[in-house]
Amino acid sequence: MAEAKKPDAAAEEPKKKSKLPLILVIAVVVLALAGGGAFFLLKKKSADAEDEEAAEEAPAKTAKAKKKKAPEAPPAFTKLDPFVVKLQSEGQEAYVQAVPELKIIEAPVAEQIKQYMPEIRHKVLLLLAAKKASELSTPEGMQVLANQIREAINATLDNRKVDPAREKQDTDREGPVTAVFFSSLIVQ
Repeated sequence: MAEAKKPDAAAEEPKKKSKLPLILVIAVVVLALAGGGAFFLLKKKSADAEDEEAAEEAPAKTAKAKKKKAPEAPPAFTKLDPFVVKLQSEGQEAYVQAVPELKIIEAPVAEQIKQYMPEIRHKVLLLLAAKKASELSTPEGMQVLANQIREAINATLDNRKVDPAREKQDTDREGPVTAVFFSSLIVQ
């Protein structure tokens, strides 16, 4: 009987040895995964730290440079109500129907535009009423009008004076409204 127990004891001994390498392999894999994850996290944190240092070194960057650096934010747009205005006479009556849409730097500017809406609509109506049908029939004329509207709205939002009759506006000036697009512009 004693001999029968000895072979069983010998069989148990190799089983324990075969589990030990398996446990060691699993432990090494877990440590490698944890180390790799820590490496990527630390790498990302160091990249963020470098970005913060660069931002601290150059705080006087212009708004254009900041916009180009952060293109991941989608632009915000706000639509104005349609305008119908009689144009300056060129022998026969002509009317324009325009629906401008404003590209703004951030969504909260839309609330500011709503607050100034009566003044903005007044200035846009004056700009449209000063035009002739021939001026609005070319793409260049439409772009001049869009720039004038943008400048008039930015001046209103920034509480500064601007001459709405000027053909050439300061297009390099930054403001809350970055562009004006016409979703509809009909001259009859």
